[in-house]
Amino acid sequence: MPSLRMATRQQLTLLVATVAVVVAAVTAVFLPVPYVILSPGPTLNTLGTGPGGRSLIEISGHPTYPAAGHLNLVTVSFQGGPEGSFNIFAALRAWLTPHEAVVPEEELFGPGQTQRQVVQQDTQQMASSQQTATAAALCVLGIPFTTLDTIVTVEKGFPAAGLLHPHDVITAVDGRPVNCKQDAAPMIRARAPGAQVTLTVQRTVNGHRVTRQVSLTTVNSGGRAVVGVTVAESYVFPFNVRIRVGDIGGPSAGLMFALGIVDKLTPGNLTRGKFVAGTGEISADGTVSPIGGIQQKLVGARDAGATIFLTPAANCPDTAGAVPAGLRLVKVSTLSGAVSALRALAAGRSVPSC
Repeated sequence: MPSLRMATRQQLTLLVATVAVVVAAVTAVFLPVPYVILSPGPTLNTLGTGPGGRSLIEISGHPTYPAAGHLNLVTVSFQGGPEGSFNIFAALRAWLTPHEAVVPEEELFGPGQTQRQVVQQDTQQMASSQQTATAAALCVLGIPFTTLDTIVTVEKGFPAAGLLHPHDVITAVDGRPVNCKQDAAPMIRARAPGAQVTLTVQRTVNGHRVTRQVSLTTVNSGGRAVVGVTVAESYVFPFNVRIRVGDIGGPSAGLMFALGIVDKLTPGNLTRGKFVAGTGEISADGTVSPIGGIQQKLVGARDAGATIFLTPAANCPDTAGAVPAGLRLVKVSTLSGAVSALRALAAGRSVPSC
């Protein structure tokens, strides 16, 4: 009888262990994990055609020049998120797959953000990046246009309260005009807290646009001089630039949009037959800022045929060990630097690299 009871205990232990394994496996299959899988996305040639077979960049109202070759923007595809979760086995597969990455969900989605909200945000960022890229291209080419720094909010308890109003447009700071190379916010912040600043402001009064001078004493906020306004920047261009990219979102194509516009507005070809791809968020003054998903973008670019990749300088450390064979990285920090690098490549000269 003791041997019978021993066998029964062993069978029960085995049964419990088996059930535990099955439960764990089922839980792993159905329980989502709070991560997102990043993988190489599609690329588009800013000198070629976009969705619908029309030119990706169309310029009207200004002379243009034929532009041939490849200046490709690159993208990252993602799987997961609040409404598209996956299980631990999918995450493990991605971890073991070259050129895919698994990142915490909060890197793409803010607290409580839905997938729809993120898509809307990406769409807005894409539209903004197209406007800013146009501004950067015209700025680097010296083509005049108007920069509008429009006040969105005025904070109570700050110097601007009662003196400045939403919809006022700041056109100059201490007589220095707002333009693509210097906008209102950094010019104000360049002062020491407590210093006086005079803003030239356009305001609509009884249907008429009037210009006023408003003198304010800045205050300290986080070690910076401020007057208590938030400003939205927009532009009025002397001709039309239209960019078509379909449902691609985000701000990281700004550099390549700007280069495509520069190439179409100037004689000759920037690429000189080379297949160039790249990435980077751009500011109106031409500053190129880092982006996410650089490793996946390198792979997507090389898979499309690129041999040159324009890389934001601040992203260079992220490329270590991730550069596909046959792809040469060129480090850029400004739009003018990117243009100079492409011309240097065409002439066989050396260029900055990561």
